[in-house]
Amino acid sequence: MKKFLCLCLLIILSHFSYAIDRVTLDDKFVPTLIGTHIFTLEDKTNQLELKDVLNRSDFKLNDKAIANFQVSQSTFWLKFTVYNSNNTHRNFIEVVQPVLEEVNLYYQDSNNQYQVVKSGMKYPFGTREHNATNFLFDLNLKPGEEKTYYLQITGKEQVLAPVRIVDFDSYYSDATSRNIWFGIYCGIILVMFLYNLFVYLSIREKSYVFYVLHTLFVGLTQASLTGFTFKYLWPNNTWFANYSIFLFTALVSIVGVQFLIEFMRLKKSSPKLFYVLKFFQLIYVVYLITSALGYYSATYKAILPTQSTIAFVILGISIYLYKQGYQEAKYYLIGWSSLMLGIIVYVTKDFGLIPYNNFTVYSLLFGSAAEVTLLSFALADKINIYRRDKEKSQEQAMMALQENERIVREQNVMLEAKVTERTFELQVSNDGLNKAMKELKDAEMQLVESEKMASLGQLTAGIAHEINNPINFVTSNVKPLNRDVRILLEAVDAMEGIAMVDGPSADKQKKINAYKEEIDFEYLKEEIDQLLSGIGEGASRTAEIVKGLRIFSRLDEDDLKKANINEGLESTLVITNNLLVNLVKVEKHYSELPLIECYPGKLNQVFLNIISNGIYAVRKKFGDAEGGLLTISTTFDDTNVYIKMADNGTGMDENTKKKLFEPFFTTKDVGEGTGLGLSIAYNTIIKHNGQIQVNSEIGKGTEFILILPLIQK
Repeated sequence: MKKFLCLCLLIILSHFSYAIDRVTLDDKFVPTLIGTHIFTLEDKTNQLELKDVLNRSDFKLNDKAIANFQVSQSTFWLKFTVYNSNNTHRNFIEVVQPVLEEVNLYYQDSNNQYQVVKSGMKYPFGTREHNATNFLFDLNLKPGEEKTYYLQITGKEQVLAPVRIVDFDSYYSDATSRNIWFGIYCGIILVMFLYNLFVYLSIREKSYVFYVLHTLFVGLTQASLTGFTFKYLWPNNTWFANYSIFLFTALVSIVGVQFLIEFMRLKKSSPKLFYVLKFFQLIYVVYLITSALGYYSATYKAILPTQSTIAFVILGISIYLYKQGYQEAKYYLIGWSSLMLGIIVYVTKDFGLIPYNNFTVYSLLFGSAAEVTLLSFALADKINIYRRDKEKSQEQAMMALQENERIVREQNVMLEAKVTERTFELQVSNDGLNKAMKELKDAEMQLVESEKMASLGQLTAGIAHEINNPINFVTSNVKPLNRDVRILLEAVDAMEGIAMVDGPSADKQKKINAYKEEIDFEYLKEEIDQLLSGIGEGASRTAEIVKGLRIFSRLDEDDLKKANINEGLESTLVITNNLLVNLVKVEKHYSELPLIECYPGKLNQVFLNIISNGIYAVRKKFGDAEGGLLTISTTFDDTNVYIKMADNGTGMDENTKKKLFEPFFTTKDVGEGTGLGLSIAYNTIIKHNGQIQVNSEIGKGTEFILILPLIQK
């Protein structure tokens, strides 16, 4: 019995709840939003059909006058029940949101079968049942009937569904009012557009261009958001109808920001603010691209916080500039504040925080109209400010001109005295400059001489090292040779003594042979030959080094003469042989070169500097390990000789290559170089009317290419 009573109670309660949630029409019904009577269901799969929805039990009752689903790619189902008690008017279901992608109404016909009326921006405007910017459907509900309706809604922007039931007279009264207000709004926009366009054509003020474009895009944005552009401009282009909302919103912000930049001349007056606003312009360009590619929901999610941020940034900039004394910012601040107020009212209306009425519905139109009007006043005020400033500056210029005339008269008297005084000072300064120039030239000569001494020191060290080896070889052979010669002389004396003694020749020969065996006469002869050969080789090597020194040591020759480049390179290698220390391998590829006209000694110094640097780079990379390589090659053609000197050392980066021939620039450690070697080398090659080219790569090595003409002109 208790179970039966509980069941009856549940049925009564459920019926009572259902009665509360349905909409009842009577002859005194006033058109109103029915959001609190709507049950909602989110289809995240976008796959549900009506037959699936009819069996769902997870609908949730909406708790506000407007169903606001934010930005979502889901499909939303709205269910509401309407009971017509005695209303005989023709009634409509109106969805007061013109930019929804798809709005499909499912209703029961006379046979209780569900029929569908499809609408939305997904379809051309001409397919709509009623020629209205909002989505309008016939209620088809007779007095005494009750029906449950389903709305299937999707959107590419914010999914907002203000649903109301309105009778025929009220709807067309509201539609007429809406058209009138929008016509007034278009009139304001058109007047501001044409008036300021004519002003721009008259005065050619750059900021007017961006104001005119801003006004145009503001009007198009509002027309797109209210559905008028889709109705009148592109009713069959559904893609552009959706894209135009993002397009005009982004263009309004881009051009509006540029207007602020030009209007307040932020690039000069405040570069930091200028770059902040340019950053926001770039963001809106990205939104234009992403929305054009079809990422509507993601773009709308990103554009909402950006719009809020840029609005407060511009408001803050306007307040800051006004406080800084920019009078032209006054009207701009008031105009932008009116637009922000309109935006705030419009948004809070959608969230049900303030009533939904004609004022709140049209607040965005009012705010944007006030903004473009006040911005026009700001431009006019700016012109007046410029005019007043110009008049003031002209007055100040006249006073300054008169003052200047007086000052000029007084200064002319003083000028004559100062000219004489200044002439004397210039003479003293000129003498000082001449003295400094002479000291600079002396210092330059000393530096060049210092580099020559460095080369001479390197030459001396090389020669000392190279001559020391064969001399040591000679001196080390002299002592054993002296010993062997003394033994040989003693042998001669001993043999003379044997020969002077009387006796048979056979006995004498036997004694002589015995003495030879005793002193190992045959080995003694071979050793003397070897020692003499070593001394001869050392003397020959010394003579070769002296010859190389004679070829190389022509640093101070100033006369052009014919010279063999290969001989100069060989003599330089002799000088630098001590730097190789048997760790750096030298590969030579010489061609049979003709003699060229040159300053041989100066070229030898160039070779010495480049080869020394190459050995230094190789030693720095390999240390005391083997693997270093220095390659020298020579070729020629009809006009030039080409000398290539390459190493596999540390190499150089581009920054070092740029400074390579600058005086005093060096990458060596302190005390290891003067920084003048390659500078002198460069000047020497230029003096020869030649060229010096450098190819280098970090970690792989460096190649110098010297190009010298065969004949100096």
